[in-house]
Amino acid sequence: MKRRIFISTGEVSGDLQAALLVEALQKQARSLNIDLEILALGGDRMAEAGAILLGNTSSIGSIGIFESLPYILPTLSLQQRAKQYLLQNPPDAVVMIDYMNPNISIGRYVRQHLPHVPTAYFISPQEWVWSHTLENTKKIVSITDSLLAIFPEEARYYAQHGANVRLVGHPLLDRMEAAPDRLTARAALGISDEQVAIVLLPASRQQEIKYLMPIMFQAAQLIQAQVPTAHFWIPLSLGKYRGAVERAIAKHQLRATILESNQGKSTLSAIAAADLALTKSGTVNLEMALLNVPQVVMYRVNPITAWVARNIIKFSIPFMSPPNLVLMKPIVPEFLQEEAIPRTIADVALEQLKPEVRERTIAGYQAMRAALGEPGVGDRAAQEILKLLKL
Repeated sequence: MKRRIFISTGEVSGDLQAALLVEALQKQARSLNIDLEILALGGDRMAEAGAILLGNTSSIGSIGIFESLPYILPTLSLQQRAKQYLLQNPPDAVVMIDYMNPNISIGRYVRQHLPHVPTAYFISPQEWVWSHTLENTKKIVSITDSLLAIFPEEARYYAQHGANVRLVGHPLLDRMEAAPDRLTARAALGISDEQVAIVLLPASRQQEIKYLMPIMFQAAQLIQAQVPTAHFWIPLSLGKYRGAVERAIAKHQLRATILESNQGKSTLSAIAAADLALTKSGTVNLEMALLNVPQVVMYRVNPITAWVARNIIKFSIPFMSPPNLVLMKPIVPEFLQEEAIPRTIADVALEQLKPEVRERTIAGYQAMRAALGEPGVGDRAAQEILKLLKL
């Protein structure tokens, strides 16, 4: 008998995490002799892993009030099509991954129209970090039969608010098992021993090209002036950003190489080879930490969005980068909004290249790593999800 699971996620990072889960679900299904079909709102990595896409959401996403406006109609359109499909073809389980507002909408629809279909939330929204009210937390708990947490503090928070929680660990632990070591990665990229390799990761969202990349590339220009052997490696999260990146390289006269978007493989190789990273805040920060690469994290949004968040919504966060969120300690330097100034970023980055600072950062990474659990995260998550099928 065929079993069907629907997975909903969005943006580049969600596509990566969901693809790892798809592979684990298929592996576990084969071991149980289950004929499993996976349908999804996701991206190319999920499709490559074997999911059947009902819509591609990997490039539909933003952070901020005004930044999200261009994506409202495309998101609603995809959701409407998916909801109609689910109503006509009810799955045996629904899995939501991050992507808070769209997934709350999906989850509430399933609860209302398909109340017999069990649901799981894997990599839940980080309400435990930035929630200023319990409204979204209550919504997430109400639409979730099984919440599969990846951070200890996430598990504690959602359990405290009534969710059925299982701490499975972070899925990047599994991905890192296939990562190249430093020497292999540098050899593959042709990086000599004397070259200082710095990876730049400015954007997985369109808004980051506008608000974040100029700051990052100005900082890189300042670093290049101080480090004659520096060379910058820039993996593309999406191929459509190539033109903007090329223009920025030329404007700032950087010694840089662009690496094609290839399902994340070039990003992993570039990180493994790097002496340092300048990076946006996101899942990739954990990849750097797990590969012991010092990093400087930054983020900027529309200034009006930032003002509204601070002064009207009263938004504040202790940290923004995942390595700091794991233990709620400042392991890596991070700069948000007005603090993200090219000269400050460059100065801190140059400090990160010093051996004693690097050693201190790596010691912090090791403590963080111990809190993330053990490899086999995908299998544990898949087993919990398959339990929902009541085989």
